[in-house]
Amino acid sequence: MPLKAPAIRRRQADVSAALQGTELPDVLKRVYANRGVQDPAELALTLDQLLPPTQLKGIAEASELLADAVEGDARVLIVGDFDADGATSCAMAVSVLRQMGLREVAYLVPNRFEFGYGLTPEIVELASAQTPDLIVTVDNGISSIEGVLAAQAMGISVLVTDHHLPGNELPSAEVIVNPNQPDCGFASKALAGVGVMFYVLSALRAALRQRGWFDTEGIAEPNLGDVLDLVALGTVADVVPLDRNNRVLVAAGLARMRSGRARPGIEALFEVAGRDHRQASASDLGFTIGPRLNAAGRLEDMSIGIECLLAESSLAARQLAKKLHNLNRERRDIEQSMQQDAIAQLESLELAPAELPFAMTLFDPDWHQGVIGILASRIRERIHRPTVVFADAGEGMLKGSGRSIAGLHLRDALDRVATSHPGLLEKFGGHAMAAGLTLAKADLDSFKTALNVAVADILGHVAPEPTEDSDGELVASDFSLHLAEALSSGGPWGQRFPEPLFDGNFQVSRHRIVGDKHLKLTLSADGVEMEAIAFNIDVDTWVERPLSHIGALYRLDVNEYRGNRSVQLVINAFWPI
Repeated sequence: MPLKAPAIRRRQADVSAALQGTELPDVLKRVYANRGVQDPAELALTLDQLLPPTQLKGIAEASELLADAVEGDARVLIVGDFDADGATSCAMAVSVLRQMGLREVAYLVPNRFEFGYGLTPEIVELASAQTPDLIVTVDNGISSIEGVLAAQAMGISVLVTDHHLPGNELPSAEVIVNPNQPDCGFASKALAGVGVMFYVLSALRAALRQRGWFDTEGIAEPNLGDVLDLVALGTVADVVPLDRNNRVLVAAGLARMRSGRARPGIEALFEVAGRDHRQASASDLGFTIGPRLNAAGRLEDMSIGIECLLAESSLAARQLAKKLHNLNRERRDIEQSMQQDAIAQLESLELAPAELPFAMTLFDPDWHQGVIGILASRIRERIHRPTVVFADAGEGMLKGSGRSIAGLHLRDALDRVATSHPGLLEKFGGHAMAAGLTLAKADLDSFKTALNVAVADILGHVAPEPTEDSDGELVASDFSLHLAEALSSGGPWGQRFPEPLFDGNFQVSRHRIVGDKHLKLTLSADGVEMEAIAFNIDVDTWVERPLSHIGALYRLDVNEYRGNRSVQLVINAFWPI
């Protein structure tokens, strides 16, 4: 849709002499410098570049605890989370522990509508029916004070593996492995839950090897390279920062997918989405595969997703992937309806952009609990304000999900609210960019005011202005298949290591609407013609006032059609000039 030109902030980092001396395309050198890369050695993403497990606080104790469980034939229960990170963590833990010879390992994922998030006392009560000796949390547990106590009161040991930020009090688990816990020296604080569990399983394998377990039992040591497809999927889908350590993990997982060595469930998810796993990218994991996996936890039960990831045959995996695909379609329909309601609420405020509150809070009693996080993200993108969306949780309570903007740590903002208004929030947790919370319905207005005050204070009472980051302009010779391929293979790109975006002005030579809501363009600049596409535009506005010249923020893409590969501009935003 034609828009007013956004404020564009061009990244302009100096390219180091070392980077300048490489044979990389000049544009890619500039892109890397803009992302803080100065030493070409930082671009090596082989597995031997991973940070050592020994840096993780508690990992030695965790490996010994799990090794004792394996040798002692203990009953182990994995308690997961209902998102893609939790599902991949859970599937990985179950499959690898079974390969290591643990006979009685099962999993339990809380239904978000009945039990909410994490190892709660209610989940422990449910888990106790399976009489576990050890509960292992994946992607949760760091805030489960009462749940851990409840498990220990029943004689159940607890190992917490998590990556979320801890509160002032830690649970009394036997062992905690979390790079964000106090006094943990692990250099990467950005591991996803699946990354933490990958490290724990690596340490466990070493502990069992040292004990002679595999030789004694005649068990082949699991190749942990086999689970890197799960690590890549969970890491990207959880939108954690892609620091170098995470990029090593994601790159290895993507390589596995492209070589045809992904597990049947992941290949089936690519298939139902109409994507080729041999061309897998981080973007595919974040925007195509992850949402289908998440749909199970949002609308029904994440066990569908976990079973898909655990499936050993393509036939079984395909059947489960189709269920996930259909759930994702249903999720999109629900989301679209909720988005229309939310936009109507915004319009009813009759506020100019500059008059909007520092934080937006929205609620509708008919909104679906499983979709409020996506809705918060959509509204945040629309108004450029931290946004918290609530749904009715029954019994006078509301469940909320929030999304933030750059420069505003949402969990810290909620902590300010909780500190200045004791008892207002029943519970909360999350990250810098996303958080969840629960509060009484009667306290919604109080929360709305308190959050707005907290965010205003954090931002220095200066209203945030939307800006778009660009890696600058390209010259005519840059619009080449060679550069597009170099940029594509130069990743993986993602959170805090964003895919390269460029800006420039173009003449529109030809245009047509495709698929009812996408705009195909032939553009020209400096005597060079190139094909471009803008997805999900306002077709009516374009048809009424087609533009002959546009400014655009775009990325270079490789378009493959019937075996032919060509360069294409994928337009993120455009505006009249």
